[in-house]
Amino acid sequence: MLDFIEDLGDGIYAIDTGFQRPRFDAAYLMVEDGRAAFIDTGTNHAVPRLLAALAALGLATGAVDWVIPTHVHLDHAGGVGLLMEALPRARALVHPRGLRHMIDPKALWLGALAVYGDAEMQRSYGKLVPVPAERAEASHDNQVVHLADRPLRLIDSPGHAKHHHAIWDEKSRSWFTGDTFGLSYRAFDIDGRAWILPTSTPVQFEPEALKATVARLLAAEPLAMQVTHYGRIGGSVAEVRRLAAVMLEQVEEMVALAESLRRAPDRHDRLKAGLLNGYLARLRDHGHAAGSEAADWLALDAELNAQGLEVMLDRSAR
Repeated sequence: MLDFIEDLGDGIYAIDTGFQRPRFDAAYLMVEDGRAAFIDTGTNHAVPRLLAALAALGLATGAVDWVIPTHVHLDHAGGVGLLMEALPRARALVHPRGLRHMIDPKALWLGALAVYGDAEMQRSYGKLVPVPAERAEASHDNQVVHLADRPLRLIDSPGHAKHHHAIWDEKSRSWFTGDTFGLSYRAFDIDGRAWILPTSTPVQFEPEALKATVARLLAAEPLAMQVTHYGRIGGSVAEVRRLAAVMLEQVEEMVALAESLRRAPDRHDRLKAGLLNGYLARLRDHGHAAGSEAADWLALDAELNAQGLEVMLDRSAR
């Protein structure tokens, strides 16, 4: 097996897309009775790895029936169009709020370009490729599609983004959660126990919607969650519930921190510092040394989550 592919059992493979750093961003390949589906794709730069994973498993490109981004943020869906060009039979299944951005990604590109600049966009994402409209369709809440005879149920899952759906796989009793069940980096596992934090990446973080989504995910009594950042977490209903409780407790803390700094002149810097200090304190409670290497790893999350919390504050002030 190629070193960027992890066999998770039940015909599910995590593919390290190579985005930013190792084991940061996963795409999932599901295989059932010779048919295949990708759930999240990473960026354009991940496409060679996705196609190599198919080949490593002895699957032709024509074996892929579905490409399903959980939402249209570029680390999850930036490679959909380019990947679809290599998959002659695949259809893209996209949240209805995100579908138009897969068919015409101009707005996605311009929005990210304004934040990152052209050089970084080319380095991290590459030029976005549109998905032909006739090969793409919108999902709907509680929709069931099949991979061979394996049912996959999609639900609307706002909180991180309004254009987000999650995918339930009954065979593995797990959800593919995109970013609605937070981030959990394998570098911070201690004695096989995962550490988790929420993501409020801009621009549609909605705490109450996120809490409702998590409650809905838990109602299925999942054994595991397949998170994009990064991999399979859980292993039992009780462990998934523990992780959910830890994450939601942090959501409350994040919102309280943001509210306390609503009118602070140096709001962004204090938000970022407060978030990072909170992450490191929780890491230490988890049993991790949480030194400078961990701080460097989590600096990007602190920055993006601070931005998202500020968007939330500004939206509520209108």
